[in-house]
Amino acid sequence: MILVARPDAVQTKNMLKRLTGEFFGTFGLVFCGTGAVVINQESGGAITHTGVALVFGLVVMAMILSFGHISGAHINPAVTIALHAAGRFKRIDMAPYIIAQLAGACFASTIIKFLFPANEYLGATMPKGSDIQSFALEFILTFLLMLVILTSTNKKDHSLLIPALAIGGTVGLEALFAGPICGASMNPARSISPALIAWHFDSLWIYIIAPVTGALVAVFVFAILIKDYHTKQSEN
Repeated sequence: MILVARPDAVQTKNMLKRLTGEFFGTFGLVFCGTGAVVINQESGGAITHTGVALVFGLVVMAMILSFGHISGAHINPAVTIALHAAGRFKRIDMAPYIIAQLAGACFASTIIKFLFPANEYLGATMPKGSDIQSFALEFILTFLLMLVILTSTNKKDHSLLIPALAIGGTVGLEALFAGPICGASMNPARSISPALIAWHFDSLWIYIIAPVTGALVAVFVFAILIKDYHTKQSEN
């Protein structure tokens, strides 16, 4: 799951502060999101699937509004990779960002493990059907999410409100309808951390490869759309 303000909207050039923003942004996402999954299981469904989807959408909104002006609030390795492919993010910053995201996510899963030691999967994402079915869903979900990220942050407007609403709303919507089948991860960090801490790696490859490829294809499609748009604007 994501997310990002335009690079020119990032107000701090201090890398340590940016990495701290990514660490805590991803921590908040995983702690609240997978925490909702675990608590729903532990409470016999008190939160409900709809509630879990709502938590994911709202925490993404909150993290973008909180850390977007500091780090861009990627909070998702697939987004970081795709933004580099789109020419919006420097290659030299990719590895530090992804490491900070994974560290924040694993810290969140470690705390959830401490709080709920009997829970076997800690909110990990796993296919309910075939691997191919979940791969296709994760690919399409991340493709659509990345398109929303790119379009909602394309204008030279430094306000984070519209991207936060658009991106968080998309995450919540996709989790709402696809979560019961594939988990609606759209974020390698969100899937790697509970799998690593719970030591359950079944079908984890889906939640690494599908989001990254889906996000990269979205960059390609967005580039075509923007090129056509600018061509028509220049003709007018």
